[in-house]
Formats: sequence, structure tokens, C-alpha cells
Amino acid sequence: MDSPASPSWVPVYVGIGSNLDDPQAQVRAAFDELAGLAGSRLILRSGLYRSAPLGPPGQPHYVNAAAGLLTQRSPEQMLAALKELESRMGRARPVVRWGPRRIDFDLLVYGDARIESAQLTVPHPGVPQRNFVLYPLLDIAPDLHVPGHGSVRRLAAAVGSAGLERLE
Repeated sequence: MDSPASPSWVPVYVGIGSNLDDPQAQVRAAFDELAGLAGSRLILRSGLYRSAPLGPPGQPHYVNAAAGLLTQRSPEQMLAALKELESRMGRARPVVRWGPRRIDFDLLVYGDARIESAQLTVPHPGVPQRNFVLYPLLDIAPDLHVPGHGSVRRLAAAVGSAGLERLE
């Protein structure tokens, strides 16, 4: 009897952000959590970047990073796993759109997939214009093609690094 084929390994890129409770420590802990994610392997870690918040005024600056993983999870399973990690790391719900948060994971790119559903949009719609997403990606995957948008290198050059500070 043949054994079922194992799911393929797919490269995925995850954005990480925090602006509460020692954001640098939160982002480092997020890398550790991603490293322990079943059915996935953490392969790449970007440097950390400080950026001004997009959302409501008066909140602290963010610390942002990106992670590159290989996963056997479907896009929906990966999203669910990221939401579970957020919850485990203390992200409170409901969250104010673009408001302060202890931790935030965004599924940025899932292989060459383009997905638009009620639950998930891949690539993440903010990738092409957000330097706090692109510059961490530039650290780990400058030639990554963001489906429908082009290379990370080209996108980062187009938006520039104004307002970003590399922390390490």
C-alpha cells in the first residue's frame, strides 16, 4: 500500500510588529514562537526596525521585522496558526485598527499564491507601499517576487526608507 504523499514545502514570509511591553523583546520572542511552529521551519530572520505608527496618534513607535519560513501548512492553516500565536503571546481583542498592540503577525507572501477571500488576502495588501514591511523583507529576500507587484528590491526603492531606523 502506498503511503500518502507529504504536503509540499512552500516558502512564506511573515511580518512581525509590536509597540507595547518592550517591543524589541516581543519581536524577538515572536521569532522564537515561529521557530517552534509545527509543520514549518523558520529559515530567515530580518533585522529589527523602528517606525512611526500608521494609526491613531499618541501611541508608541513600532518595532518591525520579517521572517522567512518553509511550511507544509495551507495558507488558511498558516493564518490560523499566526492568530493562535498572537493570542498566546498576549494580543488582546478587539484591536483598534492600526492601534497599539503587543504583537502582530501578518502573512505577507505565500509562495506565488494570490488569494482574495473574506478571511485572507495574499500577498498582504500593505506590502507594496509600507517601508516597515519592505525593508525587513529586503534584509532576508531582496529578490523575492511579490505576486502581482514585483521584486522586494524594486518596491523598497520606490517607497524609500524615510522614517525607518534600523535597530540592529
